[in-house]
Amino acid sequence: MNYTLNQLRIFLKIVEQKSITRAADLLFLTQPAVSIQLKNFQDQFDIPLTEVINKKLYVTDFGYEIAEAAKLILDEVDSMQYKKAMYQGKLTGKIKMAVVSTGKYIAPFLINDFLKQNPEVELILDVSNRDSVIRNLEKNEVDFVLMSLLPENIAMEHVELMPNRLFLVGSKNSMEEFTKNKKQFFEKTPFIFREFGSATRKVMDQYLSEQGIAAEKNITLTSNEAVKQAVISGMGCSIMPLIGIKNELQLGQLEILKAPKLPIQSKWYLVNLRDKKHLPAAKVFKEYLQQNMEEIKSKYFNWDQNFVK
Repeated sequence: MNYTLNQLRIFLKIVEQKSITRAADLLFLTQPAVSIQLKNFQDQFDIPLTEVINKKLYVTDFGYEIAEAAKLILDEVDSMQYKKAMYQGKLTGKIKMAVVSTGKYIAPFLINDFLKQNPEVELILDVSNRDSVIRNLEKNEVDFVLMSLLPENIAMEHVELMPNRLFLVGSKNSMEEFTKNKKQFFEKTPFIFREFGSATRKVMDQYLSEQGIAAEKNITLTSNEAVKQAVISGMGCSIMPLIGIKNELQLGQLEILKAPKLPIQSKWYLVNLRDKKHLPAAKVFKEYLQQNMEEIKSKYFNWDQNFVK
């Protein structure tokens, strides 16, 4: 056997994602590079690790066994690195965080300076919709979740981070038509929704219901970026978090449509299970946010005041 740690990491990511393309994206590698590493790794075994049927990749039973062994090996390698750092008096370990889709616009700024101060700490960040993030929390699969709509019936603790404001937005030059006749605008303009299970979808449904606005035409898309591009193209209007449309507003690709009871005001929270026993890295990170949130907001998020009038 002459495999490398890099091959183990790549194979483990392929097994997790059941896809060479998705594994390549997450590893910031090209698909051909990942395919070559998989082939080189496979060449060291007489039994297939994966198989492709109808252009879909499947992991064999033997492949799963090797993946489990690979995870154990990589965990031990990580442990060696952490122990080395500990002897040098450095903060080490992993922080696992699940983030709702829109949270990807703020999560890097929350943790960026902390990671620079503690380079031995590893961040594992999973971005998904609200329902998936809540499942991660309930199953104790993560240290923290970042969300704006707190779940019910879960024993949890939360740290209030910053405001989350949602606006009704349309494409360039839509303001004039909207201002002229809102009723007619809503009758002929489709609403573009996120998928069910998204916090933004829940907020948007509730707002339209409370305002008695009937969405005559609906379009449902499964990501904030898809919704944003659809609105920019003129397909319809949507209610979106300000945090995710900064650049498009500044470039004039989107326009805020002023309507009653808008913006919708909520907050971003860092959430963990109440009885969670955090390891040192996660514990120190939570304390860091509690002590430095005002400075983080001033440094990275002061721009939002330009749109809140």
